[in-house]
Amino acid sequence: MTLTPVRLNKLTMEMRRGILILAVLRSLKTPHYGYSLRKLLAEKGLEMDEGTLYPLLRRLEQQGLLTSNWKVQEGRRRRFYRLGSDGELALKQMTAEWYKLNRSIDQLGEEG
Repeated sequence: MTLTPVRLNKLTMEMRRGILILAVLRSLKTPHYGYSLRKLLAEKGLEMDEGTLYPLLRRLEQQGLLTSNWKVQEGRRRRFYRLGSDGELALKQMTAEWYKLNRSIDQLGEEG
């Protein structure tokens, strides 16, 4: 028996939600504007639509994890996001937790 594509998609999307925060924080060690960040994530295999990315960026900035500023690039005004000091701390701690969780999942796989 296999899961239906709809059911598998729902489970996968739920798992990806938390991972996307870590991916965005890791990607913003250097400044990016929304589209360039979206493109970078897609190149690394993490497709994200605008309706997910932009609210996430605003929420992370409101939480003090990101900073942003407006710059003109190629004749267009763009909002560039970058990790703030709290974002760097969150990234460090979340990365440690990510590796810990991966080790635990790997160990569970070895037992099964």
